[in-house]
Amino acid sequence: MELAGMTVVDAHIHQCDPMTTPREFSGLAKLFRYVPVPIDLAKRLAPKRDREFAGDPTPVMHPYLPRDYRSDAGDLPVEAIVHIEVEWVGKGPLAPADETRWVASLPFGVDTPALGAIMGAADPTAPEFAELLDAHQAASPRFRGIRSRVEYHPDPDVRKTCKTPGKLTSPAFLNGFGALADRGLAFEAWVYSGQLPEVAALAERYPDTTIVLNHLATPAGIFGPVGRDTGRNPGQRRELFVRWRDDLAAVAAHPNVVSKVSGLMMPILGHPVPKRGEPTPVPVLLERISPMLEHALDVFGADRLIWGSNFPVDKPITSIPNAAEAVATALAGHGADDKAIEQVFRRNAERVYGIDVL
Repeated sequence: MELAGMTVVDAHIHQCDPMTTPREFSGLAKLFRYVPVPIDLAKRLAPKRDREFAGDPTPVMHPYLPRDYRSDAGDLPVEAIVHIEVEWVGKGPLAPADETRWVASLPFGVDTPALGAIMGAADPTAPEFAELLDAHQAASPRFRGIRSRVEYHPDPDVRKTCKTPGKLTSPAFLNGFGALADRGLAFEAWVYSGQLPEVAALAERYPDTTIVLNHLATPAGIFGPVGRDTGRNPGQRRELFVRWRDDLAAVAAHPNVVSKVSGLMMPILGHPVPKRGEPTPVPVLLERISPMLEHALDVFGADRLIWGSNFPVDKPITSIPNAAEAVATALAGHGADDKAIEQVFRRNAERVYGIDVL
C-alpha cells in the first residue's frame, strides 16, 4: 500500500555525529575513520552481541544528519520527524541536555523535514533528574520528554544496558519518575518484550503520564536465532510470540500507553541481514511482521499506534520507503482504512508529541 495523498511524521529517528559530538561509540567511529580497518573485518571481530544487534555497523559509524535522513526517506512524503536520544555522554549530570540543544540547532525544515519534537536522555534514578529535565526544556521548546536506558534481556549474549531486571519498577525509578509526571512530559520506553509487565506496572503507577512503548517491545529472536539461546527453533519463537502477545495486551489495557510500530526491522529480532544496499523486499517483510501488527492493531486500536522508521538503526535490513509500505500494507490488510492509516502515520504523533510545525 502506498501512502499517496498524505504526509507523514516519522516519529522515531536518531540524529548523531560521533565525530564532533560525544557518544558512547565515538571512539570506535573515530578509529574507523583514522585507521584503515575494513568495516567488514571489524564486524567479524566485534563481540557477537554487537554484531547481532547492529547487523551492519556502517550506519552508526558515520554522521547521520538531516540531509542523510532526507536521502534515505526518498519519495516518502515526510514533513516532520521526532528525534530520539542517541547515547550522548559528557561531563556533569546535566550533559544530556546538550544533545537536545545540538539537535535543535540542526538544519531541519529547509529542504529537509521539520523538527517536530525531541525526546532526550535522562535517568529518573539520578539525584539531579528534575534539574536535568528543566535543562532539557530550557535547551529547546521542542523537548517533549525522555528515554532512559532500561533495556534488559536474560540471555547473556543479547545486547543490553541493564545487567539486572526490574529497573522500571525499582523504588528509585518510580520515585524519581514523579518529576517527569509533574512536568507533563512523556516517557519513551524502549524495552525487550520480557519487560512488558514492568511497563504495565509503571503505567498503572502513573496513569496521567503518556508512555510511548518503542518498537512493540522488541521481542528479540522472534524471526530467527539470536544470543546464546533465544529464538533457536520454531517452537521457541512460537512461545516468544504467545508471551509477547499476552503481555502486550496487558500493557494496552492502560489508556496512557501508546505504542510505536517501529523498529520491526531491527536485526536483533532475528532478521537475516541482506547484502549492503539490497533492502529486504516488502513481501518478505510483510510475511514476518504482519502477525505482530495485526495484534497491535487489535489491542491498541489505530488511535494509539505511531509509525517511526528507527533510522539509521533499521537500515541494514530495509529502506525507509519499504518499512513504511510494509507497515501500511499489513495494517490495511487487517482492516485499517485510509483514516486509520493517517492516524498511525501522522495524526497520533502530532497529538502525542504536540507537533505544531505542519
